[in-house]
Amino acid sequence: MRRIRSQVLASILVNAIYEMKNYPVVLLNTVLAPLSFLILIVFVSNGSLLGVGIIGGLIMTMFSSGTSLQSDLSHLKNDFKLQDMVVSSPTSAAVYVVGMAISELVYSLPAIVILSALFSVYVHVQLAQAVGILVVLGMMFMMSVALGFALATITSDIVQSFAFTRLLTTLFSTLAPVYYPITLIPEPFRYAAYLSPTTYAAQLAQNLGGFQQAAGSSIIVDWAVLIALTSLFLWIGARKSRWREK
Repeated sequence: MRRIRSQVLASILVNAIYEMKNYPVVLLNTVLAPLSFLILIVFVSNGSLLGVGIIGGLIMTMFSSGTSLQSDLSHLKNDFKLQDMVVSSPTSAAVYVVGMAISELVYSLPAIVILSALFSVYVHVQLAQAVGILVVLGMMFMMSVALGFALATITSDIVQSFAFTRLLTTLFSTLAPVYYPITLIPEPFRYAAYLSPTTYAAQLAQNLGGFQQAAGSSIIVDWAVLIALTSLFLWIGARKSRWREK
């Protein structure tokens, strides 16, 4: 158990603390990414979508934290051959990924703290609703971590890795109705939004936050789809990633 804690701590130090200490500009980038969309939404909606935007910022931050794992793991695997060293050590793939995933949360901590403070001020929910939103955020993080790990094991260059990260962020966090209700999307194009897992997460979180009312059957479908997609992505990360070279 002590060895596992040491390995997780090493991942946090290497992938989060080192960058945050030596390159403070990364903290600015981490904070501005979700807040820039939030500010834009507030201006466009004259403040009416502030609460929805805050929830969207939390969803985007959690999802982006997981997908960022892909580029970091790819960099360490291809440029420093760290994965080869870890494979030949007693460290398992699960411990390695858990440590790196926690490091991504530490890396995103400034944005999470600011958005959580805004949430406590502008989003008024009961404890049960707050727990439900936390569950949604947790599933989004697990889903993106599993996807990020699977992609990191098959990418051969950091440039290719960055391309995957930008593509995932655009499709799942920017184009999807995360910062605004899906009802604002015209009907013919609304169905395309349901291709993104973040749409179901956003609908659940917005409903729990009291910003939109949904039928009980719709809520059940959203939960079922989100749980199924999270399980699918975890299966892909566990079974389809290339941990060892064949």
